[in-house]
Amino acid sequence: MKVLVDFFPILLFFIAYKIYGIYTATAVAIIASVLQVGYFWFKNKKVENMHLITLAIIVVFGGATLILEDELFIKWKPTVVNWLFAAVFLGSQFIGKKNIVQRMMGAVITLPPVIWVKLNYAWVLFFIASGVANLYVMYNFDTDTWVNFKLFGMMGLTFAFIILQGIFLMRYIKPEQAKEGDS
Repeated sequence: MKVLVDFFPILLFFIAYKIYGIYTATAVAIIASVLQVGYFWFKNKKVENMHLITLAIIVVFGGATLILEDELFIKWKPTVVNWLFAAVFLGSQFIGKKNIVQRMMGAVITLPPVIWVKLNYAWVLFFIASGVANLYVMYNFDTDTWVNFKLFGMMGLTFAFIILQGIFLMRYIKPEQAKEGDS
């Protein structure tokens, strides 16, 4: 259910774009993001920082797109979000005893400290590369292609990266960890 709610604004943006165009899609994405944050607040009485950051960025960049009638602002949003995540992941390497990847995954898998560092840096590089890929598509292709890339390309890149991460981690998972994860 959480994945569907996380995916909700992107999916509605895509559908609205295909039917009404970029400006309506931008307004729909802003509204959907507000509803998403409201849903999480209503359900959990708290909201993840990621959702608040994404909401702020969509309101600023989406608002600029609508007010200035320039689609370039909304096209920059994925790059800004990805690069912000890269900065957070990189900063987490130097703040506290555990980086952000270890904080998120440390309860389900035990890894040597050097592997947590490598994994965190891999996510930093992934987020930087995703931001660059978005810029490449937005400046070299039409808006239709960018919208399709935003939904399918970025999602495909993320799934491919997660699968590669899983393959990398397989050599570090001990049989007793695999059994614990199954229960």
